[in-house]
Amino acid sequence: MTRPIATLARRALIIGASLATLGAAACAGAPADPSARVWMTSGDRTRLLSEQAPLRFEVDPAPAGPGIAVDADQRYQEMVGFGAAITDASAFLIQTKLADDQRAALLRDLFGRHDGGLGFSFTRVTIGASDFSLDHYSLADRPDPTLASFSTARMEAQVFPTVRQALAINPDLKVMASPWSAPGWMKTTGSMIQGQLKPEFYPTYADYFRRYIESAAAHGVPTDYLSIQNEPDFEPDSYPGMRWGPADRATFVGGHLGPLLRDAGISTKILDWDHNWDLPQQPLTVLADERARPFIAGVAWHCYGGDVSAQSQVRAVWPDKDVFFTECSGGEWTPGFADSFTWTMKNLIIGSTEHWARGVLMWNLALDENYGPHAGGCGNCRGVVKIDSRTGAIERNQEYYAFGHASRFVRPGARRVSSVEPEGLQAVAFVNPGGERVLIVLNEGTAPVAFNIREGGRSAAAQLPQQTAATYVWGPSD
Repeated sequence: MTRPIATLARRALIIGASLATLGAAACAGAPADPSARVWMTSGDRTRLLSEQAPLRFEVDPAPAGPGIAVDADQRYQEMVGFGAAITDASAFLIQTKLADDQRAALLRDLFGRHDGGLGFSFTRVTIGASDFSLDHYSLADRPDPTLASFSTARMEAQVFPTVRQALAINPDLKVMASPWSAPGWMKTTGSMIQGQLKPEFYPTYADYFRRYIESAAAHGVPTDYLSIQNEPDFEPDSYPGMRWGPADRATFVGGHLGPLLRDAGISTKILDWDHNWDLPQQPLTVLADERARPFIAGVAWHCYGGDVSAQSQVRAVWPDKDVFFTECSGGEWTPGFADSFTWTMKNLIIGSTEHWARGVLMWNLALDENYGPHAGGCGNCRGVVKIDSRTGAIERNQEYYAFGHASRFVRPGARRVSSVEPEGLQAVAFVNPGGERVLIVLNEGTAPVAFNIREGGRSAAAQLPQQTAATYVWGPSD
């Protein structure tokens, strides 16, 4: 019997690691009923994931005033988690610009749950180069349909070790992989920049993916999810990219990649689209293809165009397909902490999960003081953290705190549940596998808001300052 590649890779990594999860339920978990613990971050930075005085629930079947009603019996998608991409740039900085103790401390902070760690449980790697690489490369640069030159050596140097270290800290970590371009010799431009994949290379490119998944697994890195092309409706002019229309993507998945992975016993789940909210008709076209649809597990989305509600629009047509949010970058186009923090909370942490996302990713996990390294593309993107390439000093950016409001408290396997909030607040609620409730609330307005948190005949009085997010954690009533 063939064992799934991703399972074999993860099993090798978690031997002996299970002790690291002992006591995790106590970290940022729910206190004894009837209290709720509270953490807040404010746009003026007076609170940064700071724990506040707990709230007390009282029996009050009809509390007065505005309230957020949580109904844990109405359950929706099961969560994979939150995180950010371990790009070539991020891995290079983590592996070469930090001392051993600095590296260990940063990875524990990002992927661990003890001592206030964020507990990231979802990440993304690039198959070959993106704009956030030191140069442009594929995994088979020599023109050869047999792929004799195929090698993951470039990723083995820094990306794979970083993922393995993260997995050792958090064995629940799920890994997504995405290419920015096929090797240039397979494309109409003869280059990794711009162009389209030539149809005669569809079988070769499918085998390229198979080889990547198997090689990554052999180096201790599972591929739980795979998209076949990052941003397939965009051809950047300074870094790898490839336009790939929906009908051709469906042909590739249904006629080549899907059957090949199935026959190889590979359980990696394929996600379509991996692009913006503004063109939902593209994934709808792919999912309408009867050959491709059985091989596609879900749809991945980015934030750079359109509205987050597009996620629900596609899911309404295909409710059996998963939803993932897989890329958004902060940057100096919105340098102010308050504006970008509240936008991220509203659209990604609350908005994308309210619109069915099982996993939510930022783009670069780490960048340096010059917003790099990068090879073309964005020159002012922010990482979740900044690593000073001269000293190794770490700066936690607004995206760190926004994602921490979810990743530290919402466990893998949690279910989103019903929450109804009053005008002026945005909220999303979850129930963790152990039964504790997690409610994330944002007040993006300019004045404090007083409200009640209500569940099952109990209520707790709360107040949320202006431009502030809070996470509330409490236990079930029975």
